[in-house]
Amino acid sequence: MTGEARAGSTAAEIAAEVAALNDAFRKRPAGGLVMLTQGVLALDGGAQERLIEAVRGFDRFTPDNDPYGEHDFGAIDLSGEAFFWKIDTYDRSLAFASPDPTDPSLTTRVLTIMRAEEW
Repeated sequence: MTGEARAGSTAAEIAAEVAALNDAFRKRPAGGLVMLTQGVLALDGGAQERLIEAVRGFDRFTPDNDPYGEHDFGAIDLSGEAFFWKIDTYDRSLAFASPDPTDPSLTTRVLTIMRAEEW
């Protein structure tokens, strides 16, 4: 995150705002992209659907798996198999990191869902 992001706000306030935007996008992706890796696409439709629902419902954030408090990563076990999801924030052209991930007019969120071995 750059210094341009919310002058006068604390790092914790910025992280909380990014977390809220990431949570909203993860639960109901709009205005961004959702990418499924080849490993996830190889799952049958029912397993893909259960995985996507598990990503939407993920709420087990701890200091160990979310050290910056931005809710941008999670690990899920689905039928004994490990999956990861990650949210990255890019500028609107998807060429660079977002100059301000708290500003949806400057940011495109990308949610990637993958098998853990694809990390």
